[in-house]
Amino acid sequence: MAGLDRLLRPRSIAVIGGGAWCANVIDQCRRIGFSGEIWPVHPTKPEVCGLPTVPAIDLLPGIPDAAFVGINRQDTVVAVRALAALGAGGAVCFASGFREAEAETGDGATLQDELLAAAGDMTILGPNCYGFLNYLDGAALWPDQHGGVRVESGVALVTQSSNIAINLTMQDRGLPLAYVVTAGNQAQTGVSSIARALIRDERVTALGLHVEGFDDLRGVEALAGEARDLGKPVVVLKVGRSDQARAATVSHTASLAGSDAGAEALLARLGFGRARSLPVLLETLKLLHVAGPLPSNRIASMSCSGGEASLVADTAQGTGLAFPPLDATQAAGLRTALGPKVALANPLDYHTYIWGDEAALSACFTAMMQGDLGMGMVVLDFPRLERCDASAWEPVIAAVARAKTTTGKPMAIVASLKETMPEAYAIRLMASGIVPFCGLDEAIAAMSIAATLGQTRGDAVPLLMPPPAAPGVVLDEVEAKARLAKHGLHVPASDLADTAEAAAEAATRLGFPVVLKGRGIAHKTEAGAVAVALTDAKAVLDAATAMPASGFLVERMVTDGVAELLVGVVSDPAHGYVLTLAAGGTLAELIDDRTSLLVPASRASVCAALDRLRMAPLLHGFRGRPAADIDAVLDAVMAVQSYVEAARPQEVEINPLICGPSCAVAADALIRTED
Repeated sequence: MAGLDRLLRPRSIAVIGGGAWCANVIDQCRRIGFSGEIWPVHPTKPEVCGLPTVPAIDLLPGIPDAAFVGINRQDTVVAVRALAALGAGGAVCFASGFREAEAETGDGATLQDELLAAAGDMTILGPNCYGFLNYLDGAALWPDQHGGVRVESGVALVTQSSNIAINLTMQDRGLPLAYVVTAGNQAQTGVSSIARALIRDERVTALGLHVEGFDDLRGVEALAGEARDLGKPVVVLKVGRSDQARAATVSHTASLAGSDAGAEALLARLGFGRARSLPVLLETLKLLHVAGPLPSNRIASMSCSGGEASLVADTAQGTGLAFPPLDATQAAGLRTALGPKVALANPLDYHTYIWGDEAALSACFTAMMQGDLGMGMVVLDFPRLERCDASAWEPVIAAVARAKTTTGKPMAIVASLKETMPEAYAIRLMASGIVPFCGLDEAIAAMSIAATLGQTRGDAVPLLMPPPAAPGVVLDEVEAKARLAKHGLHVPASDLADTAEAAAEAATRLGFPVVLKGRGIAHKTEAGAVAVALTDAKAVLDAATAMPASGFLVERMVTDGVAELLVGVVSDPAHGYVLTLAAGGTLAELIDDRTSLLVPASRASVCAALDRLRMAPLLHGFRGRPAADIDAVLDAVMAVQSYVEAARPQEVEINPLICGPSCAVAADALIRTED
């Protein structure tokens, strides 16, 4: 970390190479106001950008804190070795053609290994990366244009994509950027390490990550812990999908979970917010910079248009935000401010009766913010400044500021379109502590994420890590149930039979009704290898004779079930073990009612996850039907997790877990293991 801190906040910079990219680094350092030494290195050119060069790294006049290595990939390895021998703080490796281009070069992976060996203990970013911009101290190891300016505090952005990093610097939303750092191949220094170094800077208020995947799950857990301790929120735009979780194709769980479910569960587990687009990422960071995580999801909305009020309500539908009804104090204050002609509601259309009246607008907004609220938003679209006069909008801005000061609650001005929030106004509002949202959809998404961050802190329990993937074997249902039963899972009373006649005799001993299953078949229903509710020996004999199986499992049927669940775990090397809870039975994938957690998940987390399912009312008693024994259901899920922690399998699935008023019984079980 010391080397990374030195690289990101350098007092001296060496620029290795004399091409246009290296000249750009020197130019950008000058433009941003870098006050330290800049030393170009080139074997033949006497100067670069007006600065005298030295012909070799070992002839530098001092030991650089940071170096930009802008030469070809083979020479990059040589230069990094020389910088490490000199004791440099760290280097940005700009060249491509390493592991990311192995298919094209044939030696990219080998060359990347050589680069790592050359670096030794010296920190490197990349290869195949643009470097970084430090807008706090004025350091730009950056070979291109950028759109940022110096700031005293702001948010930090880390991305694996250099081109997206450039685009992010061009934002005109009023968001102050403290750092923009690219990770490239993450050969040595990954996103989690970079992010940890950035959030330790007291001038950084929040962190945004744009990643395809995390380099190191233990590292990202450490990042989450530091972010919690420092009180700095993290928002992630996760893109790309690994095939690792979907490589397990035996169970329904694998197709239900997929890698994105693992990502969703991981971010929730870490206490990170998840943005679904770059604009939402930026708007969420803007809110977090000004106000931090919101204390609740309860929002007050105000606008001078009924159409806007309706649009706010519709846009927020299903996002988790709430627009609570007005209480008596709010209603009385609003009636005084607005008179008898305005219908009072939240979202509020305050009409245009008070437009231009700063005192009345202040009274209105202040009255609206008297309730138990997490934030207030005033919809206000500014006119085009080059064509129109915006002076009539000033009373609204002043009234929002007064409501914020009077109530102490965070306030936002929301432009329904990005184009109707001019950058000059956005910067001005940010300076006064008002969030200037650029776009209604983005504002709603940002508030939803910030409200979630305000109500969760993540889980400090380390993730259970799966072993390296191997082909694995699918256990027989009987063996799978036996292994799970040792960890506390309840299974039906059963017996085995080699023939149809023996199956009928076994059913008689167990007691009717029974379920008959053909052995050695993973998806029995699809193969016609399961028969349920058999009530006599002849029915068992006939069903067994018709089945495409040479052996049978006979089980006493669970008859008092009120709901069926799928409980499954898939080994996902990208995210750990993904625990999926879903509507079970034959329609598990069709219904698409599921939620995912990461193992180990606490009993309370599992209980909350069950309540998020659309089928949750069945578990709690629906339309007079009995409720399931929730403690028994939780016991079953915890038993599955206990087995996973002990055995580290590739897949486990219970489908269905039959949930009744006094039981939760695994009617079917599947395990894929490396045994």
